[in-house]
Amino acid sequence: MPNRWKPNVTVAAIIEKDGRFLLVEEETADGLKLNTPAGHLDPAESPIDACAREVLEETGYSFTPKAVVGIYMNRFTRTRTGADITYVRFSFTGELGTHHPERALDDGIVRTLWMTLAELQSSVARHRSPMVLQSVRDYLAGQRFDLSLVHVDGSVYEVPAPSPRAA
Repeated sequence: MPNRWKPNVTVAAIIEKDGRFLLVEEETADGLKLNTPAGHLDPAESPIDACAREVLEETGYSFTPKAVVGIYMNRFTRTRTGADITYVRFSFTGELGTHHPERALDDGIVRTLWMTLAELQSSVARHRSPMVLQSVRDYLAGQRFDLSLVHVDGSVYEVPAPSPRAA
């Protein structure tokens, strides 16, 4: 099955402080976009660990996921290539930790900012995806699931044995 469909798996953090949400402004092929701190799941990494890593890399804040807000899917056509892309996003909320202002932010991240719900709603055209506002709305509605919802088998952390064909 050479053309097997595989969605991109991402993680995101919904972080609220004093009625404002932590967002990043990032460079994309479609210009500057707003997103919750988010990124791709890396090999040998759980979605929970990926979320903590992405928040640190994109915002300079330590973050400990405490609950799943939701699991989301969206699909779009990539502007530059016309590729049909589907994302599956695990969104978490949790505890914001220490800020490390000395850390350089990931490439493409222009700045971090704190936005109210009203500001988020009025900037939808600048959102990286429709999952940004939806996950914040779900968070505000009190949607929380235990982290045990995300089961990661130990095999994820193991180094795969070399394929007999590769030898």
